[in-house]
Order: sequence, then C-alpha cells, then structure tokens
Amino acid sequence: MTRFMVFTVVNGLPSLLAGRGWGWVFNHSQMRNIFILILLFVSGLSQAQNTIDGTLPDFGGKKIFLMSIYGEKLKAIDSTTTDTGGHFSFTIINRLPGMYRVFWNKEGFVDLVWNQEDVKFTTSSVYPEDSLQIFSSLENKINLTYSKLDRINQSKLQLLMPVVDYYPVKDAFYALAKKEMEGIQKSQQRYLDSLAGLYPNSFAVRMAKAYQTPFIPAGIDKEDRINLLRQHYFDRVDFSDTALLRSMVFVNKAIAYLSLYSNNRLPQKQLEAEFIKAVTLMLGAASVSPVIYKFWLDYLVGGFDKYHFDEVITYIADNFQDPSSCEDQERKSALQKKLDTFKKIALGKIAPEMEAPDVKGKLVRLSEIRSPYTLVMFYATTCPHCVSMTPRLKELYDNQRPKQFEVMAVSIDTSRNDWINFIKEQKLNWINVSDLNGFGSKSADDFNIYATPTMFLLDAEKKILAKPISLMELEQSLRDFNLVR
Repeated sequence: MTRFMVFTVVNGLPSLLAGRGWGWVFNHSQMRNIFILILLFVSGLSQAQNTIDGTLPDFGGKKIFLMSIYGEKLKAIDSTTTDTGGHFSFTIINRLPGMYRVFWNKEGFVDLVWNQEDVKFTTSSVYPEDSLQIFSSLENKINLTYSKLDRINQSKLQLLMPVVDYYPVKDAFYALAKKEMEGIQKSQQRYLDSLAGLYPNSFAVRMAKAYQTPFIPAGIDKEDRINLLRQHYFDRVDFSDTALLRSMVFVNKAIAYLSLYSNNRLPQKQLEAEFIKAVTLMLGAASVSPVIYKFWLDYLVGGFDKYHFDEVITYIADNFQDPSSCEDQERKSALQKKLDTFKKIALGKIAPEMEAPDVKGKLVRLSEIRSPYTLVMFYATTCPHCVSMTPRLKELYDNQRPKQFEVMAVSIDTSRNDWINFIKEQKLNWINVSDLNGFGSKSADDFNIYATPTMFLLDAEKKILAKPISLMELEQSLRDFNLVR
C-alpha cells in the first residue's frame, strides 16, 4: 500500500515525474528508428493474446506471481514457477491495457506496461529496478527510459533550485543556472508534447502526460512556486482517461499534490485545514469524471481515516458524496454508507447506539451506562497494541477517586475462549462485551472500525468528546477533562 501521509517536497517542488522528456537522449537517426518501431507497434495492437516472458537468473525454481494494478490495489491473476535458470512466462488473454506487476517477494517485484504486445525482460531478484533490461515491448522501453531520465532530471533540478533561490542575481552563474533549470523543463515538455501528438494511444506516453507538472519559472520564490503548483497541478491531466486507473498514476498524483500542503511543523488543526483546501481542489478537478472522482474520494477517505484526520473526514462527508450512489438507503454504495457513518461519529455528535452481550450473555446498551464519562474501546486479543496498553488503562481505571469514567470494552474477537481468557488473565473489571462477529459486527460497522485499538471518549449524554488513537493520546484526553491526574 502506498504510504498515504509520508510526503517529501524538495525546495517547494514535488516529483517532476511527468516532465520526463527524453528527446536529448537520442540523436536524430536514433529518433527516426524509434518512430518507425512505434509505427510497427501501433499497427499490431489487434492481437488478443500476448506473453510476459521474464528471466530472474538468481531466482531459479521458485514461485512467481502476476498481479494486476488498480490504483494502489493489487490482485494476483496468475502464478508459475521459474525453471532452474530463472525463466518464466505468463500468457495474457483478453485483459485490459495497463500496469501489471511481476512479484516474487515483498521487496522483489517489477511493474510493467502491457498494451497488447509481447513483453520480454530480465532483471535481478535482489535489485530489480536497477538491473531491469527490456528486450521486447516498446511501451516498456519508453517507460524505462522515462524512469531513468526522471531520476537524472530530479537530481539536476534539486541542485539547481537552491542556486536560483539563493545565489546573487547579478552574478553570471545565476543566469546560467536559471537558463538550465528552465531549459530542462522546456525540452522535456516539447518532446513529450510531440510524442503525445504522434502516439496518443501509447499507455506509457499517456502516463507521462498525466504525471506532468506545471512549468516552474526560475525567478519566482518558494512560496510563489508552491502556489503556482497548487493552482495548476492538474491542468494537463486528462481525467477522461479512466484506463490510467489501471496504474498508480492517480494515487501518485494525489500524494504529490497533498505534499504541497503538508508541513510537519504545523499543529494538527492547522494541518487539517490545509488538507481541506487540497481536497476541495482535487475533487473539484476530478469532478468532470465520475469514475476518477469516486476513486479519489474513496482513496482520500481511507487515507485520512487511517491517520485519524477527523476534521478532514468530516469535511469530506459533509461536502462530497459518491456520484454513483442514490437516495435509497438499501441501494447506497458502500462508500456512501461509509461517508454517512463518518458524519455520525464526528466530534460533538451523539455516539451511535450500541447493544452487545457481556460475558454472561446479558445485553448491554451504551445509552444505559450511567457515568459522567464513558470510554468505548474497540480491541482484539490478537492486537499487540491493545494487549500492551491494557495494563496501564486498567491502572488508570482502578485508581479513580472518585470514579468518573466507565470503560465499555468491545472485543472484535471471534473466539469466545480467547476473549474470556484475556478478561480473566488481565482481571478486567470494567464492562466487557462482544458478539464475537469480529469486524463484521454491527457495532464495528456503526463506528467504522477497521483497526484496533479504536477509542471514543463520551460525556454523560454520550456525545463524542475525543477519539484518541494511542495510550498517550488517551491519557492526555483524560487529563483534559480532569479524569486523571
């Protein structure tokens, strides 16, 4: 899975992956030969069956998988075993063009373009990216050349940008650096535009077009540079090209754009306000395509939810909806139901009613708990974080003088023995409930529980006061309401 909230911005400029022009890599004669090859490639796109033929010389006699890519989601579609020399072959029949992953272990894989042509390659199982060689498949030769060139251009631009930011403007070297920085971008753009005009159906070229970023004038300062990128980042993206969802293009574009608003020095509230601006512009740009709009909506909801950016989630739920959903409650999409649930569990809302059996089978209702405060904690006995935080939480609970908060511990286990044994071992004397349906339980669904531990601190009326995500945050929340010292 793509790391949703790990961003890097070098001198105000995220990855210029899209600007990968490669006209200056070849001379005129080589360029002509490549165009001839492309014409031959385009004329042969009617084949319905192709092969992905590969060799991992250092990976003989082992299992290997072929996976389809859709955004950040991977799906295994075939598998085989390499021969003693590491050779293998997959047959592609009646599949849609896009990116496909040849996978052999967690760190070992290579992503390839398949666009109705045979693919033949070799690489090392240990250093697949650095040692990749493409023997057939023009799409992958284009894509590989782009990737290598991008690394070169990134290095150049990252070195040049501080120079144009801080070098004396009147110095002759400043003029050279400025000219070089702008020249790299312009040459890439010209060449990519020519490729796109000549071969618009090439999947690799369409990816490169989508990855484009705006031209950055060398004379503007960092703040203006970031503002320019924020305003024009999606100007060249063809949101009607939904086939690009069968790659990581729109995932990478989302991460790169959010990085323009990310600042680790900002407090949580201010950072969430920045991300709200980003979300508004992103979904506004994608609104011309219901398919990509929904994809980004789902991706953003999942990412911000995972990192507990509750204000961003609430804003999305209040202002955007699944375009494919309808008002009929029974026919609402899973995404829309999730958005609706987020509204119900936002800070300041009354928590959904919950009813679950205790260890003796007696139903316990959340609304009937009589306590100034209630901590609802969803946990599992198989969750290491849950197990490690339990002794400290029990200590806080037992040492209340007077008692001000109750704990309703909701287990999402499926094994009654595991649940009961954990309660006995830990001597948990708070309210313990579970319907033993795991993440499929109604309470887990009502509270959007996808991971443990997940906690909600409620007041006497069961209004949600806080949603701590760790023991440290829980202790701080309890101190904020004078529940512990």
